[in-house]
Amino acid sequence: MTTQQDSLESIAQALFIVNRHAKTALEPKQLYHLKKHTITKLLKENRATKVGLHFSDHPKFSHQHSTLLVKVSDYYFHIPPTKEDFKTMKHLGNVDKNYRNPKPQMSLSHAKKVLSNYLNWSLSEMNKPRNKRTHSTYFTPSSLGQRIDRSPYQRRYPNRKSKPLKRDR
Repeated sequence: MTTQQDSLESIAQALFIVNRHAKTALEPKQLYHLKKHTITKLLKENRATKVGLHFSDHPKFSHQHSTLLVKVSDYYFHIPPTKEDFKTMKHLGNVDKNYRNPKPQMSLSHAKKVLSNYLNWSLSEMNKPRNKRTHSTYFTPSSLGQRIDRSPYQRRYPNRKSKPLKRDR
């Protein structure tokens, strides 16, 4: 049932490549989306195992949070945990800085093909931009860089009379 393309080792290598590129991409959302769905499917098929929880190296808004450590073949990945994971998984503390995943030789395009084949997604659908913001064609001129001949007091209270500015005396 498993083809060479679908082998767990090649999927794990492809996940590593996608994850590594997502960390430095300008718009990593699509890559993280691909990673999340692949790991979720692997967990449902019992081809990946949840190891435990780690403290994140990058706290959000100065608040410590945890990530779920998942093992796929010889590779380890972090994904956001569910509420159920907090109840059932052991907390492992801080991330071990000495451990590194093996470094595979694979291009990002090949990694995306491997994962999209595994998920039965078409590459054309996967590469479509999602929820791109549309910018208004209405132009709003800025007042930045323009000289304003009013004091901060006059700007705050425009209807009150005040002394003329020092430069106007």
